[in-house]
Amino acid sequence: MKTARALLLTMRPHQWVKNLFVAAPLVFSRHLGAPDLALRTALAIGAFCLLSGAVYAFNDLRDVHADRAHPQKRNRPIAAGQLGERAALWMAAALAVLALSLAAALSWHVLALPLGYGVVNLGYSLGLKQIAFADVALIAGGFLLRVLTGAAAIDVPASRWLLLCTALLAAMLALGKRAHELAWAARAGTQATTRAALAGYKLHHARWAVFALGAATAVAYGLYCLAPHTIAFFGTRNLLWSIPFPCIGIARFLMLALYQPSPTSPTDAMLRDPLFLANVVAWAACIVWIVYG
Repeated sequence: MKTARALLLTMRPHQWVKNLFVAAPLVFSRHLGAPDLALRTALAIGAFCLLSGAVYAFNDLRDVHADRAHPQKRNRPIAAGQLGERAALWMAAALAVLALSLAAALSWHVLALPLGYGVVNLGYSLGLKQIAFADVALIAGGFLLRVLTGAAAIDVPASRWLLLCTALLAAMLALGKRAHELAWAARAGTQATTRAALAGYKLHHARWAVFALGAATAVAYGLYCLAPHTIAFFGTRNLLWSIPFPCIGIARFLMLALYQPSPTSPTDAMLRDPLFLANVVAWAACIVWIVYG
């Protein structure tokens, strides 16, 4: 029972919310009510949950010694000795095979995208994460691959606006996490030794870059809502009423990441933040009401 729990914790199920980006093409292509397409999207999301679990397990194996020196990461199952390293390696391999098999069942075209996600994250774990800004670019690329997989699963073109907003948002989240770690290290009076890439960042520059990415994300979403093609496709201008919700969400993340330094990751903190979660639910309800109501 303890081993099963350790296996599940290593897969980081609380992080699977990121895989909901796979569903974005289904929602914004107005196919949410099509059962066959919704099922294909659900299968694609499942494939990414399994694959991301494999990535987390492999990454924890690579970082096991550094994690043991971290005040929070040392509680991860592999670092804490609750899950053996050989068992974790076999788990990562099994999850990857299951994920890619599920993607292949949808189509060979769909398979290529999660496979690319696996290759990108393999490179990330094997050393690219130690290079400043390259680590952020790879994380943003992973989010783009999620959206592209969702589009391929239901055979619709991925909106350029959706891809742009996704890339900017993902880069903001990743860089915000780096800025948060730098701020915490400065406050604690220690050097953040568990992430080598931090040596290539300066807190002042990272903060301004995060602000710029947040503003760019909000502007890109607003332009998408007001674009003539968007208005023609949805047959309404009402999508503009959804603009405040992303702005509130971005502002809340910036507050958690830049002004509340703590050992807890800001991306984890926002998933437990009542204000942030309430705003996401309200935004989703607004989108469904406008697009489908």
